[in-house]
Amino acid sequence: MDKLKQAIIDQGVVVSDQVLKLDALLNHQVDPQLTMEMGRQFADLFRSEHVTRVVTVESSGISIAFATAYELGVPLVFARRKKSLPAESEVLCERVPSFTKGMVTDLLISKEFLKENDRILFIDDIIANGDAARGLIRIVERSGATLIGAGIVVEKCFQPGANALRESGIRLESLAKIASLEGGKIVFAD
Repeated sequence: MDKLKQAIIDQGVVVSDQVLKLDALLNHQVDPQLTMEMGRQFADLFRSEHVTRVVTVESSGISIAFATAYELGVPLVFARRKKSLPAESEVLCERVPSFTKGMVTDLLISKEFLKENDRILFIDDIIANGDAARGLIRIVERSGATLIGAGIVVEKCFQPGANALRESGIRLESLAKIASLEGGKIVFAD
């Protein structure tokens, strides 16, 4: 998506050769028009897979996942990072490290929102090492549902997450692939 790449160039801040800050675009402020375009793009890529639910991780993936779910006409389910006050006894939980937050968190989804006959599309904002993605995939697998693929807005190709998922047989589609952040410059892979 050329519009997305331009927004990354215009609004992204290279923090280091490993970290790209996208607060003005994805993680703190959201561009509604661009987000809806990204949702349409993901929906078009996965429409033939007969998705029944879109899942994501709280919180930065929610807007893109919502736009995708809207375009596909299916519910959005997001994994919480902590339990809500009314304790849910029937939850699927995975403990995962967060590359950007530098800590370990729990991902939780209530069992009532993932069923064995579901066809799940995972949508997220950025993939680096892929720990959150792998945790969410384990939750989907434990629910008995079928993961049909993953849509990622920004893939950092120089980190192992996306390739590890592809090597495990998961279809992963990225809207923007970044080859390098070295020298403070954003270099796209395609």
